Order: sequence, then C-alpha cells, then structure tokens
Amino acid sequence: MKPVDSDLKARFARSEISLCLCWRVRRTDQYIIGFTDHDQALKVDAVTYHPNAVLAASSFSQGNDLRPGRANCTGILSSDVITEEDLQAGLWNRAVIDVFRVDWLRPDLGGLPVWSGFFSDIECRGDGAFEAELISLKAELEQPFGRIVSRQCDAVLGDHRCGKTGIDGMVCDQRFETCRDVFDNAVNFRGFPDLPGPDFIIKGPTSGRRVGSG
Repeated sequence: MKPVDSDLKARFARSEISLCLCWRVRRTDQYIIGFTDHDQALKVDAVTYHPNAVLAASSFSQGNDLRPGRANCTGILSSDVITEEDLQAGLWNRAVIDVFRVDWLRPDLGGLPVWSGFFSDIECRGDGAFEAELISLKAELEQPFGRIVSRQCDAVLGDHRCGKTGIDGMVCDQRFETCRDVFDNAVNFRGFPDLPGPDFIIKGPTSGRRVGSG
C-alpha cells in the first residue's frame, strides 16, 4: 500500500469522519479480492472492495515485541467470492490479508493500515460459514533457518544424511558414542560432540596461569 496521504491524515484527525473497514486479501496464486463493511462498493488503490463484507474479525492483537499477533475470523461462504470447494482445496490457505480503515467519502486518498497477517487453520462449519485464525506477518520471523548447533545428531536414523542401512527395528539416541560404537557410522555423525556442555559453563574459571599469559 502507498504511504498514508497527508490529506487523509488530516481527515482522520477530525472529530467527525465517515470510516469503514476494508480487507485486501491476496491468495498465494496472486488472486486479489477486497471486502468492506461499508454498504457500497469502494475502489481503493485500484482494488474494488465488495460491500457488506463476508469477513468479520474480533479485535486484532499486535504487541510491541516480536511475538506474532492473532485474531479470529468468521465469514459467510459466497458462491461467487469464497466457495466451500475453494476452501477445501486449500486455495485460501496462507492468503495474505491487509486490513485498513478508509474514509468512504474520499476512498481516493487510500487507507490507514490497521493490521496485516495471513489465514491459518481455516475450517468450514457446515452451515454456509467458515472460521479461520489470522496470524500476523511477524510469525514469518519465527521460521527456523539453518541448523541448530547441538552435541546430538540431528539426522534421522536411516535417512540420506545418516546413510546407515539395514537398521530395521533399531533405535538411535543421537549420541556420538552410539553412532560410533553401535552403528559404526561416526563419519556421518551430524552433531557436534566436542561442543562444551552445561558442566563446562558451571565449572567456572580454572586456577593457575591465564591462557595467553607470558
């Protein structure tokens, strides 16, 4: 969305203003559709927002920390907008949602952002309605990247990283000693057995000459 227009800021600062809520939904296939709780269609930033929104949400939760905010969303299935078949096919899963407020008297000024997130855990209720959880875009920051450095192996016994075959019915505890002595597979161990553990930290400094001293 474009930056908030200065004229729009001025109108929002007034005590009397005609506000409505708009939802811009973008599916993963890049299909975009808009909804508004206003009683007439609005065009904002080249997107048409359908009146009498099929979406409704509870209050949006958004903290100042990095924890993802959440909201619950309910909606009514529409034969020409959101169908049960599309929901069941997963077309609306992880659809990105931008929620903002608009002065419906001046939709050409754009909107004031309220919340951004995506659909999660969509469920058809069977009575012509659906319910979904909305999770803020902060959740993307929680996705793990890379490997976790640990003494234990992070491979699964028998997978391509482990490389050990013929292990039907056997169990591995991911320790280096087990990999070496039981499976004779130390060369493929996917952990860091020499990594200092908690006992190293609580042991404290050693007495005697400091490392690097003359």
